Amino acid sequence: MVAETSESHENLAKSNCGITVSNNTMLDSATPHDKITTAVSGFVLEDVPHLSDYIPDLPTYPDPLQDNPSYSVVAQYYVNEDDTVAQQIVVHKSSPRGTHFRRAGPAQKVYFDSEEVYACIVTCGGLCPGLNTVIREIVCGLYHMYGVHKVLGIEGGYPGFYSRNTVPLTPKVVNDIHKRGGTILGTSYGGHDTSKIVDSIQDRGINQVYILGGYGTQNEAAMIFEEVRRRGLKVAVVGIPKTIDNDIPVIDKSIGFDTAVEEAQRAINSAHVEAESTENGIGVVKLMGRYSGLIAMYATLASRDVDCCLIPESPFYLEGPGGLLEFIEKRLKEQGHMVIVIAEGAGQELLSGNPSIVHKQDASADKLLPDVGLWLSQKVKDHFAKHQKLAINLKYIDPTYMIRAIPSNASDNVYCTLLAQSAVHGAMAGYTGFTVGPVNGRNCYIPFHLINEGEKRVVITDRMWARLLSSTHQPSFLNPKDITGEGEERTEHQTSDGQNHPEIADETGHNTEHKYNTKLICL
Repeated sequence: MVAETSESHENLAKSNCGITVSNNTMLDSATPHDKITTAVSGFVLEDVPHLSDYIPDLPTYPDPLQDNPSYSVVAQYYVNEDDTVAQQIVVHKSSPRGTHFRRAGPAQKVYFDSEEVYACIVTCGGLCPGLNTVIREIVCGLYHMYGVHKVLGIEGGYPGFYSRNTVPLTPKVVNDIHKRGGTILGTSYGGHDTSKIVDSIQDRGINQVYILGGYGTQNEAAMIFEEVRRRGLKVAVVGIPKTIDNDIPVIDKSIGFDTAVEEAQRAINSAHVEAESTENGIGVVKLMGRYSGLIAMYATLASRDVDCCLIPESPFYLEGPGGLLEFIEKRLKEQGHMVIVIAEGAGQELLSGNPSIVHKQDASADKLLPDVGLWLSQKVKDHFAKHQKLAINLKYIDPTYMIRAIPSNASDNVYCTLLAQSAVHGAMAGYTGFTVGPVNGRNCYIPFHLINEGEKRVVITDRMWARLLSSTHQPSFLNPKDITGEGEERTEHQTSDGQNHPEIADETGHNTEHKYNTKLICL
């Protein structure tokens, strides 16, 4: 390609009439490098870093897609420089326009010569459906859309950077990997050493880094980006959100979530068959969800065979009036069987006294959680054996690793393709330090610091949880005082943690503040 001279990306942004660009800190959690653009009517653009922000006079090149026959029939393939996506789409006519993100897609000019690109891909953390699909589409996107022929796979997660475990990736190598579960690159928890990783990137001459991982991995990707920027390297660092729990904030969903919910139906259906095939049968299914009960909630709503769903966000108790055990007795007397779905992080406060677990951590440095499914199953058995009220037949099913290891379904395959291509477009356009993901159905580039502000969780005072309760007909297991706070009337924007969150709006859209400033995301 022949390089062209053009005004910098920053100047292009500043040239828009009526828009002010600030690199100053505007949010408590912001870093000094945040790029926030404001305009009339309360418009706020949470922009992502660009290579030209810290490397002056970068040459640009015509986008190779303009000569690609596959895209010649597309009327308007390139995204406009000013295209943004609103985070809040339900507003009143008098509401400010609110926070927006840069729309993902190909740009008319790119900041990398295709022949000089040396890209790498790494997968970190636990498995989830769709990893191989993303790997495949990054490789094929770079090859077929941009003519990039040097792509390296980093094996075994972050340690693969400095332990020299790599494999060349070509369209032929990745051709059918989307049909397999797991990741062909392997993965691991931990092993992040920012200095060693960036040393390896610099020594190898890598200039595009694609990092697939969840909440912790994206935080570590931000560290890599900051070190790359500190050294002044022309390296685009891009995150692709991967967590089966779907607890990454801001974005609509992460890869593998649809597949996980669908596969969870098989376990729930098995539990239901077992339960209804015997007198006083109880099926207990444990699903993923350390801090967020999204999989359990959506699987329950999709199944319609679940009688009780327990998630981390909704405390419950066993004994006494209104407790879980009383509800189980009631449901067995009514219909002779029942199915319970419990997320792995639910009820952990009831198990916190276990001396063999307290203060221990797993490989990802998260607190080691005891098996709440086994604990609950044993508690139910002990209760009915002690009181001899009913002879029960309980079956416990834990499909966690079966769900994590399967290939992605059709919906996730399409989603992974769009994410991967958006990531490639962003890197080639010179953007860096961002995670790609859908916001209100449109793929966007989201700054790392917003992704790393906290996990997305179910709001149990929101309508989606109410829909679940109306489906299962289970009690909330909440003391009204836990919601209202010793008889005080709960305000419109007060959540179940007892704190006021004016940034959280209900589904009528009465508020347009930044939803990502809280760890609770309304659904």
